[in-house]
Amino acid sequence: MILAVSDLQKLPSRARAYRGRFAPSPTGPLHAGSLVAALGSWLDARAHQGQWLLRIEDVDTPRSVFGAAQQIEAQLLACGLQWDEEPMWQSKQQESYQKALNQLIEEGQLYPCNCSRQTIAKTLEALGIETERHQDLVYPGSCRGKLGRKNEEPSTAWRIALPKYCAIEFEDRALGHQIQNLNQEVGDFVLRRSDGLFTYQLAVVVDDAEQGITHVVRGEDLLSNTARQIYLQKVLHYPTPEYLHLPLVLDEFGEKLSKQTLANAIDTSTPADALNALEQAANHLGLQEIAQQAHQSIGEFLSAATVAWKKKYY
Repeated sequence: MILAVSDLQKLPSRARAYRGRFAPSPTGPLHAGSLVAALGSWLDARAHQGQWLLRIEDVDTPRSVFGAAQQIEAQLLACGLQWDEEPMWQSKQQESYQKALNQLIEEGQLYPCNCSRQTIAKTLEALGIETERHQDLVYPGSCRGKLGRKNEEPSTAWRIALPKYCAIEFEDRALGHQIQNLNQEVGDFVLRRSDGLFTYQLAVVVDDAEQGITHVVRGEDLLSNTARQIYLQKVLHYPTPEYLHLPLVLDEFGEKLSKQTLANAIDTSTPADALNALEQAANHLGLQEIAQQAHQSIGEFLSAATVAWKKKYY
């Protein structure tokens, strides 16, 4: 089965009113990399005269840091990046995720799985497939014989059974044509973990559908997740947004800036500091002419950056 985005959309996103979003995890304050994603998604929404929404992705509650979401909101507002609706919190969306999971269980598309990472690694080793310590493991289908079961212990994970051949194709607005063979590169993937938490893959797909998201603008580190999300959109009968993945901000070692590696928070203590952070983000997004100009205010900068973005990406 080869699925292209055009096969999955109920209505082309260009025919729908633009709705974009920025979806940070509340594991710490915004750093330079997350500001690039926030600014890029905000500019794309404004260039399309659309709406820009804020979603707090706290589905993985153990990783959330108390007060981080409020700090992120304050940083965004200091940078002039105002959202258009009340923020959505994934921790308050559990019923929606369970409903989607139940639908797929009832349709016989999921199966329970008790395989640990160690078990999967040993199975792959027995099959002669070499793995590295921190790499994502392609699930070998050890529990596929349970497909169709509906009632399992609460400590059981649930995986989606992919078709025998499942290649997903889509066009990225920045990176061009993309294709991923989910069978070879991912395998049947988890929608609910054994600890009862819903995975990012399921949560983001349900959230995008509920919020009517038509365009997703985010960091390139999430590109590898897109095929899985498009497949879930198809089986849940959701429309597929358009995607644009932005270049990552790297540290001195060539690694992606992240809260896990203690990346420094952007300084928004004064309007001048916030403007400086925005100009650096714009430069990274390829808007060098705007970034190098003198701006009297954040509002003036954002207006000029929106015009420049429209020329580059619209």
